[in-house]
Amino acid sequence: MFRHLRTLQQVSRRTISSSARRQLENKVPNKQKLFQEDNDLPVHLKGGLTDGLLYRLTMALTIFGSGYVVYTLFDAAMPKKKD
Repeated sequence: MFRHLRTLQQVSRRTISSSARRQLENKVPNKQKLFQEDNDLPVHLKGGLTDGLLYRLTMALTIFGSGYVVYTLFDAAMPKKKD
């Protein structure tokens, strides 16, 4: 039993330690340059097209939600007609 565990331990150690790691490019300096340049854009829009779309979607949902809250409160405040 112990021999099987020892063999499993050696195989797992060999697999983990001998596996080749992928080298990832460090993107932080590029992002720092992008966000620190002075191009008269607010920081939440400097990420590009995706940031602009997310910003517009968030604003649209906020305006729609606020309007719906006002409508619901107005509807709840008005007396209902009795049939």
